[in-house]
Amino acid sequence: MSDIGKQIEDFVGAYLQKQGLKLVASNFRCRSGEIDLIMWDQETLVFVEVRYRKTTYYGDALATVSRSKQRKVIQTANYYLQEQNLYNKVLCRFDVVSITGDTFSELNWVKDAFWGKW
Repeated sequence: MSDIGKQIEDFVGAYLQKQGLKLVASNFRCRSGEIDLIMWDQETLVFVEVRYRKTTYYGDALATVSRSKQRKVIQTANYYLQEQNLYNKVLCRFDVVSITGDTFSELNWVKDAFWGKW
């Protein structure tokens, strides 16, 4: 991961913690993919995809979360849930946080950005 990628994920993690979420893991990896942040939002386990664009010249960062990327995140989340013995035991959701600009000035947090099949 690049330095800017790490800075952005740290920034988003801190922002979400200020909103009341609790960090469980960052950069969780397995064969099927990676999840940037895993957090608790009260009783709900939240899998967070973080996206960054320096400018919107080529489009919004949210638009980069393709169906293929969503499938990979869902597969990775399923793996995490099974590994932690949480499968079918907790509520889950998938959020996307996009950041635009050099100063991280434009933050967009989309809760329930996409759904997984459990």
